Amino acid sequence: MAFSPQNRAGTMSGIIFVAIFAAGATFIAGLAPVKALGLSPLVIGIVMGIFYANTLHNKLPSEWETGITFSGKKILRFAIVFYGFRITFQQIAEVGVEGFLVSLIMLSTTFILGTWLGYKVFGMEKDTSMLTASGAAVCGAAAVLATEPVLKAEEHKTAIAVSMVVLFGTISMFLYPVLYTTIIEHATGFLHMTAREFGIYVGGTIHEVAQVVAVPASVPNSPVEMANSAVIVKMTRVIMIAPMLIVLGLYLSYVAKKEGGEGADVKLVIPWFAVYFIGVAGFNSFHLVPETIVSVINQIDTFLLTMAMTALGMGTRFAKFKGLGLAPVYTALTMFIWLVIGGFIITKLICSIF
Repeated sequence: MAFSPQNRAGTMSGIIFVAIFAAGATFIAGLAPVKALGLSPLVIGIVMGIFYANTLHNKLPSEWETGITFSGKKILRFAIVFYGFRITFQQIAEVGVEGFLVSLIMLSTTFILGTWLGYKVFGMEKDTSMLTASGAAVCGAAAVLATEPVLKAEEHKTAIAVSMVVLFGTISMFLYPVLYTTIIEHATGFLHMTAREFGIYVGGTIHEVAQVVAVPASVPNSPVEMANSAVIVKMTRVIMIAPMLIVLGLYLSYVAKKEGGEGADVKLVIPWFAVYFIGVAGFNSFHLVPETIVSVINQIDTFLLTMAMTALGMGTRFAKFKGLGLAPVYTALTMFIWLVIGGFIITKLICSIF
């Protein structure tokens, strides 16, 4: 137990150690050049954690490992629950049926496609395939973190998924403004999108929340409607992670029971933190908590998520990546192509119907 009398001191030291790293990641993410790239503290945190894991890991007391593990598991679940303070059901309603359907279709198709490609076509382990798919399908690194406890995946698998999210999410952040200003804005017919449609497209297909915010900001003289649509659709995708994880838990339980035989005693896997996440979002929809306090909660929550990502990186050794080859890149690249091209087509079709 992490806080048993014999482990308590080491656990606290490990948590404090992770918090110091997370504070450094938060500071770096706030620097203007880094902020311009749209890199969140979460991403900086995992990079710093991986650097530690492969350089200084053996220089610190082994007793601290319980604190690092606690940060990557327990603090993670707590942070995911309070992520619900970023969303209200009113925001989802504002974007209309179009935004909801684009979010639902892109999330489900991307997750299924990525899992199938990674596992069946490119030969990755099923856990790594699902984690990589969840990051592309929902909300980047935060989605990978939320999916990891359901799968009970190892740290290095989660790190692989996060690295793919960072790579292709960053490419998206630079690609989409160029596509809009050079083709979409001036095109006629099917290739043309209004500012609102482009916002829905951005929110429904780009990986990280920070990257979604950065795209409209990178479009010269972009209408407010573009940014609002993008963020609201993105947050709709974020809240969909809860039902996705519940369905995933039910599926994993079904598969385990099927493989174990009729008499197998299989525990139903329900990610309760995802259920609580919906509850917090529902509570936030009543606006009972002042916005200033919600803002503080979100800042603290971002720091806790950064701690979880940093702890995740600290458990990642490059030696564990051997044998994977380019399979994660191929899987993430195929999902990226689907998000860019398939997402464009889906958005146009949905918006033309409604």
